[in-house]
Amino acid sequence: MQRTLFFIPHSLFGIPLFGFGWMLGLLAAAFVVWMLVVWRNARRGGPTMGEELRQNGALWGIAAAVIAVVLPAVEIDSYGGPPAGIAVRGYGVLLLLGVASAVGLALLRARRAGIAADDIFGLALWLFIGGIGGARLFYIVEYRENFMEDGFAATLRQMLDFTRGGLVVYGSIIGGTAAMVLYCLRRSISPLRMGDVIIPCLFLGLFFGRIGCLMNGCCYGGRCEEGPLALHFPPGSPVYSRQLTEGELLGITTDPPLREERGKEDEAAATDRRIVAVTPGSPAEARGIRVGSTLRSIRLAPPPLEQIDPATPIDDSSQLGVVAVVDDQPIRWTAGELPERALPVLPAQIISSLTGLIGCILLLGISHTTTLRDGVLMAIGFIGYAIVRFVLEIVRSDEPGQFGTALTISQWVSLLVMALSTLLIFYIYKSRPNRPLAPATKP
Repeated sequence: MQRTLFFIPHSLFGIPLFGFGWMLGLLAAAFVVWMLVVWRNARRGGPTMGEELRQNGALWGIAAAVIAVVLPAVEIDSYGGPPAGIAVRGYGVLLLLGVASAVGLALLRARRAGIAADDIFGLALWLFIGGIGGARLFYIVEYRENFMEDGFAATLRQMLDFTRGGLVVYGSIIGGTAAMVLYCLRRSISPLRMGDVIIPCLFLGLFFGRIGCLMNGCCYGGRCEEGPLALHFPPGSPVYSRQLTEGELLGITTDPPLREERGKEDEAAATDRRIVAVTPGSPAEARGIRVGSTLRSIRLAPPPLEQIDPATPIDDSSQLGVVAVVDDQPIRWTAGELPERALPVLPAQIISSLTGLIGCILLLGISHTTTLRDGVLMAIGFIGYAIVRFVLEIVRSDEPGQFGTALTISQWVSLLVMALSTLLIFYIYKSRPNRPLAPATKP
């Protein structure tokens, strides 16, 4: 796991990089140079400064707003000093790598389908915005209680803060599909044919994206026995924190079993549960916790401020300890008193990544060896992903059941996707004749 690759620092030579600082100054200098070039070209018969501003001025304004307002808002605060800067996450880097590889593969497939390269590049931006927006919205709806703050502005900031993760693949598929349909309708391109072009690319992007999940520590598998395939995550990872708040990593077993609530990490995870077992040699036994005691609550807790380097980013969860209330007696463990790694879990991220690569290869093989009507390959891809995702949810353990069942939200969506994709195949073969491939249009 390598959640944060590095931080882009808050300041350079005492001057902030973001907001009203270095980056905005460089943008202003670039704008002045651009205007001078436009002025010189206008004297030679080119577009006037007014014409250039009407055409491109909005882009400069958006860039300035992003630097002055958006980037400072997503900086990570430190415990006691200035902001730590903007975190470059491993997940984000792998996500961009997945997007780049998917676009490259789509370009290779587009000509055979009679789609111009310009349309692939144009669609890529729509898919990126629709996919990221849909993935974030899906996550916010699923874990909406995690984003509720005091005041609308604080809640909105939490929702827009992508630097701390929080994207769901199904949301990206839904948002990306909607964006693709809108783009194709605007460009008079068959959405079904375009879907056939990009569906293997989605699986290739999934291959890289799930490696990003491994680096981020999210989308983890359920508990398993020690073995060559078992994964151990470090302090600060989601699975480590969950095992702490479930008592398992402390060596506590309760009846009924303790399960993490889906609220804020600093809220109590459970109340009034009887301790039925204490693991020998565990942190719980070392603190004198005994079978028969009552566990009132258990929660993650930051260390005292005097024990933390003020420059430490506040999202550094490896600094967190845990507090349990047993028989009305609070018992605290600091980060240094806790295990060095989480208990073993199944390698769900690796399995999901490999299934993405296998799915991409299979869809490419089908498209090159079998003649299908427009849209069928896309529907097959959706059905294949839905089946794989439904099974993977059994391996994973990071989502609760929904609607009073043991099925997770992703499993419910998988059932819906399978049903809709099957209906799409019937519709295609019942009512849509296949059209011959058209030559690629010139850009």
